[in-house]
Amino acid sequence: MTATLGPVLPPPGRPGTDLPVRSALPGLAGALSSSGAAVLVAPPGTGKTTLVPLALAGDLPGRVVVAEPRRVAARAAARRMAALLGEPVGGRIGYSVRGERRRSAGTRVEVVTTGLLVRRLQADPELAGVAAVVLDECHERHLDTDLALAFCLDVRAALRPDLRLLAMSATAQAQRLAALLGGAGRPAPVVEATGAQHAVDVVWTPPPGPVDPPHGLRVDPRLLAHVAATVRRALAERSGDVLVFLPGAGEIGTVAGSLHGVDADVLPLHGRLPARAQDAALQPGPRRRVVLATALAESSLTVPGVRVVVDAGLSRVPRADLSRGLGSLVTVRASRASVTQRAGRAGREGPGAVYRCWTAAEHDRLPAHEEPEVATADLTAFALELACWGAPGGRGLGLLDAPPPAALLVAVRTLQTLGAVDGDGRVTARGRALTAAGVHPRLARALLDGTPLVGRRRAAEVVALLSADLPVRGDDLVAAWRGLRAGTDRGATARWRDEVARLERPAGDGAGPPDAGPPDGTLPDDTVAGLVVGLAHPERLARRRPGGTATYLMAAGTGAELAPGTALAGAPWLAVAVADRSPGRRDARIRSAVAIDEATALEAGGPLHTDGDEVSWRDGDVRSARVERLGAIVLAERPLPDPDPAGVRAAVAEGLRQEGLGLLHWTPAGSRLRARLAAARDGLGEPWPAVDDEALLAAIDVSGARSRAELARLDVVAALRALVPWQLAGDLDAVVPDHVPVPTGSRIRVDYTDPAVPTLSVRVQEVFGWPQAPRVAGRPLRLQLLSPAQRVVATTADLAGFWVTGYPAVRSELRGRYPRHPWPEDPATAPATKRATSRSRPRP
Repeated sequence: MTATLGPVLPPPGRPGTDLPVRSALPGLAGALSSSGAAVLVAPPGTGKTTLVPLALAGDLPGRVVVAEPRRVAARAAARRMAALLGEPVGGRIGYSVRGERRRSAGTRVEVVTTGLLVRRLQADPELAGVAAVVLDECHERHLDTDLALAFCLDVRAALRPDLRLLAMSATAQAQRLAALLGGAGRPAPVVEATGAQHAVDVVWTPPPGPVDPPHGLRVDPRLLAHVAATVRRALAERSGDVLVFLPGAGEIGTVAGSLHGVDADVLPLHGRLPARAQDAALQPGPRRRVVLATALAESSLTVPGVRVVVDAGLSRVPRADLSRGLGSLVTVRASRASVTQRAGRAGREGPGAVYRCWTAAEHDRLPAHEEPEVATADLTAFALELACWGAPGGRGLGLLDAPPPAALLVAVRTLQTLGAVDGDGRVTARGRALTAAGVHPRLARALLDGTPLVGRRRAAEVVALLSADLPVRGDDLVAAWRGLRAGTDRGATARWRDEVARLERPAGDGAGPPDAGPPDGTLPDDTVAGLVVGLAHPERLARRRPGGTATYLMAAGTGAELAPGTALAGAPWLAVAVADRSPGRRDARIRSAVAIDEATALEAGGPLHTDGDEVSWRDGDVRSARVERLGAIVLAERPLPDPDPAGVRAAVAEGLRQEGLGLLHWTPAGSRLRARLAAARDGLGEPWPAVDDEALLAAIDVSGARSRAELARLDVVAALRALVPWQLAGDLDAVVPDHVPVPTGSRIRVDYTDPAVPTLSVRVQEVFGWPQAPRVAGRPLRLQLLSPAQRVVATTADLAGFWVTGYPAVRSELRGRYPRHPWPEDPATAPATKRATSRSRPRP
């Protein structure tokens, strides 16, 4: 249905509409009309989120879709626009977020989350009936925002050149966005709207004593106590509501508890709250308020009445530990761009103040901007969306930043394991079914494959617990599940049940008929939860290590430990739902898990369960055994009397790579030969063999060795000589001789310690009569000339030149010090000697 054109933006003078962005609307309309795409840069509070969509709706014959990064921001923006029009939400202004929709056939502006926009684009790339897409808060660089932008650009290029695309940002870093939206070397227009920001005083309030830096999810309680004390100080020193920035819901709860008794309403604002509680924090109250918020209040939301900001200076961001298969949120220092936006919240309605819980010197060391999620987060869902779009790995798409190759490779391998993509990275039918569930691909797999095992309802309940951002206390997932069923926290339970209902819908997950699986109650809760968690994360199935009650080995090979005092301690097996590893720690910390038995672990981790012959280098030697394992967890092991020879050779080679060439017995002759070959390679190049560690590990033949002991008995000299091409083998002693004869007849060993400069240390008298030193490894041999007392008196690679220019000074010095030795005036023709002259013979 095509909407009827007509003015939507209220006329000037309407309360709440005379905001700074209004003056930029004509220029923005012209930019979109001429180019089809534009970038709007406007700081928080200028009205870009509310007035721009209303203006577009009046100019364009279709629906305007506004994408916000968070559900609370989407609902708040729709309510604000509807209020400006004096209408209820669901009429001309509507919104759609996961689990909630308020729109109608007459909706002209629909606010959605970026994740939901991505889902719509996948289902209907043409976006039928949509005239414009507005991507708000592009500077936050969430994965869904990057995807939505790339997909919209692709749609404009291939299907809908008439689709208007507007990227809005609260920061001035717009040039990269403009270049991407414009394409073909011609950037899209950038329209700027400046805000009427009131003055904000900066008060530096660092903690009075030392505070540990954040790591993982832990924030030093001393910092949180200081934040609470700073809030009390701000309430006493300033007027107006106070907005406090903290990294997460846990810290908000701690600070809220510390503010008990203050003369103000203390309200939390974070993503785990039910919609009603979130909305309450965004409405003015009957008395002074303290709003404790996460970063979602930085730019996407307007918290009315705020004149004071207290900033803890922390953010919580996703991080992927690729080497251990762990992904989690971690606490980091906020960027200067983020804390600047936070401070600006105090100057929206009048002069304000920001209390920063760090020093001015620390402020200068903060990172300039937050890293984009694509650079740090788990990319499994991101990679699946790209594959579903028909652009595996992002090929051909306009992405602001290419995904890191290592993280993308891990993501694609995970998707291949799930059956979501084929060997070329193209999406499969199963991959589309996983995407349709609307949760992370691992959780979607648990939903699809868990339903036949535990029943649709119970599978959906566990997946909803894992996917929804719900307040869960403790690490016992089953206890949390039972608490939600019992309704201990009514708000959390309501959100959880809404998500369960969504996941149960057959069209939403493709998991089969509603009555699939055993009847409810057939399996215990622990088994059900363990199966579902194990299907989602089979690599995190974990067995207790011998001799401990709280340390485990996960199937991926990573160690993990439970927190002290947990009820899960002592469980022989765990299905780990959430684990993270703090910097500097070897083992991960288990945050949420289910106690299970071995049978459940084997059923959930089926593809990881193997039983076969293994020959490997382990514990410093070749080990051969018949091994039953679940990933890295060894279940049973029996000696293998007759291992495969090829496996033994591979194990020996692996041992040599792991422990290095020190496993071989380097005799003095072997070490000297290696040094000689290194000099030949350095001086003459190929085909003389390289003999550095890396080259030898790749080239040296150890196929005859079957153990560490046999490696030590290997003939290193023969192995090195075997590396020399046959046509050069006969020249080895001539090209890089071990000893060199000098004019006296002595054979002196050449020092090849530095392969670039082979050196001969010899007494100067023994090379009398030598017009030039011989060539070694293709270059003149360097001579280290010694006195009769074996002290170095000169070093030269040009003996002929030395006789002319250097020897006279040496002769003058040595004649006086060693009068009984011959020191001829023409050493190039004098006979060489090892001995001093007799006392009766006159000195030359």
